Amino acid sequence: MRAALQFSRGVDAISAAFGYVAEWCVLAACAIAAGNAIVRYAFSWSSNAWLEVQWYLFAAVVLLGAAYTLRRNGHVRVDLVYGSVSHRTKLWIDLLGIIFFLLPGMLLLAWMTWPFFLDAFIREEGSPNAGGLIRWPVKILMPIGFALVALQGLSELVKRIAALRGMTDEAAQVAEYERLEQ
Repeated sequence: MRAALQFSRGVDAISAAFGYVAEWCVLAACAIAAGNAIVRYAFSWSSNAWLEVQWYLFAAVVLLGAAYTLRRNGHVRVDLVYGSVSHRTKLWIDLLGIIFFLLPGMLLLAWMTWPFFLDAFIREEGSPNAGGLIRWPVKILMPIGFALVALQGLSELVKRIAALRGMTDEAAQVAEYERLEQ
């Protein structure tokens, strides 16, 4: 179990690194959007490439930041029962949710989006808009993002199993989530 917890810490570090990249993508997208608006209204000039870069960056924020959000327990829960059960029951709900929903879903999506990227890469697919960008860089974000969430799901699974076995301090884990939410 110690090796699994070390694996979990490594995955957490990878998710944090991609979360950091996603944070910078937010800043870049905002700067490009502002610059694009200024240039468009001040000089009546615009570029489809700059507009497409904005949504490429937005895709990077969502797909690269999703694993980091899972790591920080920041995903949305729409469950009336979850909020009213004990911490140990929450661990079991998380464990079963990860095994039966998160991991199969993310692995399936990563597997299904790989050919979508590969086709764009092989065909050198470009934007249908004049002056647009090539599409494979944004399409590779899909299998990468889903694979990152699956990896983080494995990390969360290890943490839940360790907590259920009494190998980690459950109160410390709750405090860690609360600290990360601030």
